[in-house]
Formats: sequence, structure tokens, C-alpha cells
Amino acid sequence: MNSRDFPTVNREPLIREPRAPRAGFTLVEILVVIAIISLLAGVVLLNIAPQMGLGAQAAAKAQIQVLSTAATTYRMAHGRYPTQEQGLDALVRKPTREPIPENYPESGYLDGRTIPLDPWKRPYLYIIPGRQNENFEIFSYGADGEPGGTGANADISSANAQ
Repeated sequence: MNSRDFPTVNREPLIREPRAPRAGFTLVEILVVIAIISLLAGVVLLNIAPQMGLGAQAAAKAQIQVLSTAATTYRMAHGRYPTQEQGLDALVRKPTREPIPENYPESGYLDGRTIPLDPWKRPYLYIIPGRQNENFEIFSYGADGEPGGTGANADISSANAQ
């Protein structure tokens, strides 16, 4: 065996240069931050969620009061409330069903040309006379769309919207 059969090895000592510290976060650090944010979001959501349904109820009460005021203005102008057949549309368009008012204003009794939907995207209900012997009643069945209920599912009526 001679020295030509073996590759030459560099006999200089290995000198490692110091590495610059890496910028960024480790996976564990990122996971910890995500966990903390998730916990905080959960706590906030649990405290706010019940209030969101109450906001929709307050909006429905306000809309019902506006519709009730418009119906009362209609009665003052024409001597009667819109009939149940005419419905709430009589507040935005001249009725085509009897009794047809003679001096119906061009702009109607509400801004716009449509009756607003309740906060749950369903039409308000109008009955004359009301269920508790009121002159009329405008109501919404709440978030669930069914009679009765509590909280966000409770019915909202012009009989008790004040």
C-alpha cells in the first residue's frame, strides 16, 4: 500500500464560525400564543353572545313602535286603521282593497316603499283587533319564528313593546 491509494486529508483544525441567532418563533411559542388567544376569544364570546339576541329584540321593538305610530297616523287621516286584508302594506302604498282612502299621501306613512322585515328576516304580523282586544297588534315571533319562547325567542308585540 502506498500513499497514493488513500485520499489526502486536510489536517487543518476545524474552526467553526459562531452562528448568528435565528430570527422567528418556535412552533411551541406559536402554539402557546394561539391557545391563549383562543381562550380569550371563548371567554369574550360567552359573555357577549346572550347580549346579541337582546339587541335584535330591541331593534324589533323599535321597528314595531314605528309601524304602530304609522298605523295610528293612518287612522287619524282616514278615520280607521288599515284592515287586516290591507295589512301593513297600506302604510307604504295606497290600498287597492276596500275601504280605499280618498286622500292617501304619495309618500305613504313610512319612509321607503316596503315594510321592513323583522331582525330575523321575517315579515311582521298585523292583526285587527289585537289578541288582547287592542285596536290592532303588530308582532314578531322572535328568533325562533314560533309563538311563545323566552329570551331571544320571545314574541315582541305592539301590545307590550313600549
